[in-house]
Amino acid sequence: MRLVLTSDLHGHLPQVPRCDALLIAGDLCPIENHDCAFQAEWLREKFVPWLQAVPARQKIFIAGNHDFVFAEEPDLLDGIGWPGVYLQDSGIVWEGIHFWGSPWANELPGWVFTAPEEELAAYWALIPATTQVLLVHGPPLSYGDVVIGSRSGDALHVGSRTLLEAISCLPKLRLVVFGHIHEATGVYSHGRGRVALVNAALMDVFYGPTNPVRVFDLRS
Repeated sequence: MRLVLTSDLHGHLPQVPRCDALLIAGDLCPIENHDCAFQAEWLREKFVPWLQAVPARQKIFIAGNHDFVFAEEPDLLDGIGWPGVYLQDSGIVWEGIHFWGSPWANELPGWVFTAPEEELAAYWALIPATTQVLLVHGPPLSYGDVVIGSRSGDALHVGSRTLLEAISCLPKLRLVVFGHIHEATGVYSHGRGRVALVNAALMDVFYGPTNPVRVFDLRS
């Protein structure tokens, strides 16, 4: 199964190559306006037509910490005929593959879908043991989570410790897709290579859409 992975669109809608499924790990909406009404209109008028045109047989996506409308006024999205599947602490089985999506990330005051570790652990506990592909917005600790401290200049790991613990306990897991930390985009592996972890952020640290969408072949 050929998957195309991306995240942190922030209003930029990239070209997507033909694939079986497109996976988007949150932060869909433009950065210039976080008003829920604006985001709802943008999703209807821009995101939905783009998603409809993507040459993928399935599209699966989650929200991120910039996507306020999904957290604060989801009723504004009523009636949108998503040309794909939106997951929010929920899952789907598609062509025999078990997908799960969760929009959460480590706590950032003032942003949606962020929480301290003890609260995040409760969301990770919902992930079924059958999950093979996991979409989350924020990274697990030590994988695609490095930022450079503005004062110290040190490399700091800002991923979720409890997410890493949860990932380690999912016996069938093969792929984790996330973003959030733009500067740490890349492909990583965990569990002696059993699980691929992909920070698929499209934007760089300056919010330029310079990172590629990533093609991943999920082997049967």
